[in-house]
Amino acid sequence: MQSSTFFSGLQEHLPGHSLGQIAFVCIAALIGGMARGFSGFGGALIFVPLAGAAMGPKIASALLLVIDGIMTLGMVPNGWKRSNRRDVFTMLTGALVGVLTGTALLTLLPSVTLRWIISVVVIGLLAFLISGWRYHGRPKTHLTVAVGAVAGLSGGAAQMSGPPVVAYWLGGAIPPLAVRANLVLYFALSTVISTTFYLIGGLLTVEVLLIALLACPCYGVGLLVGSRCFGFASEATFRRICFLLIALAALAGLPLFDQLRP
Repeated sequence: MQSSTFFSGLQEHLPGHSLGQIAFVCIAALIGGMARGFSGFGGALIFVPLAGAAMGPKIASALLLVIDGIMTLGMVPNGWKRSNRRDVFTMLTGALVGVLTGTALLTLLPSVTLRWIISVVVIGLLAFLISGWRYHGRPKTHLTVAVGAVAGLSGGAAQMSGPPVVAYWLGGAIPPLAVRANLVLYFALSTVISTTFYLIGGLLTVEVLLIALLACPCYGVGLLVGSRCFGFASEATFRRICFLLIALAALAGLPLFDQLRP
């Protein structure tokens, strides 16, 4: 009785979304969380195409912003303490322009057009990740700003800012602990920037927050399961699984398969 009351109340506050669509988004959050939990990347590349197929890219991107922001909040103090804040804030100057442009695209472009763009971008980023390319020089101001702008653009449009930043800092001549701290602080502060522009653009709605309440625990469970599974296979095997999941998510997110989804 309580369960039926809960679901009827949920549908009342989420008009236009079936329980099947909500369940589909929760499953996408679980899979995306698992990918990020055991490999450290891939969450956005999996979640956004799948959730975007069920509810549209605007809701999917806003959902991931809320979910990932909440789940990584506890990592910020240590990131602030150990990071090279000068490099992080330099990159954020580029990200400001990029996030603004990306958010404008997310707000103004038609949903179907956005889904085509997101799927193509995901496939491109997947190829980039598979290539294993890393920037091996020391960070330079103009390069750091440029990477921030590219990351901000993809982050504002689809919450996919990770690959350019990771490739730039991970292979550079800075200590691994500092790289991790830089990434944690950068993503946390870019989340604040994205949240500001998403609020201005009207993307963070009550509808998004209600769906996030359901999807957030699924993402958290995925993170936990993924991290626990890390010791059962080699890193190379896990990365191959992640690459496969990302490719399948990009294909599943295409408008071509709408009739197969809830």
